[in-house]
Amino acid sequence: MTDIAIIHVRFASDGTVAEISERPAPLSAQQWFDQLSYAAPTDYQALSGGRGIFRLSKSQLDSIRSKALEQAA
Repeated sequence: MTDIAIIHVRFASDGTVAEISERPAPLSAQQWFDQLSYAAPTDYQALSGGRGIFRLSKSQLDSIRSKALEQAA
């Protein structure tokens, strides 16, 4: 069985990302959302109330996080 990570996203009323889980410290919430959206666009699910989630395998999340941190450095 594959371990799944669920990344929770909450949007502000203007459509920007207000909060997102598992965010690396050097990235803003919007930058982390952009990285996830680019790397795993089909793993995002929009929810009601200005929310959404990404469902990723732990290894996929680790890979995306590593690449995002390299780019931020």
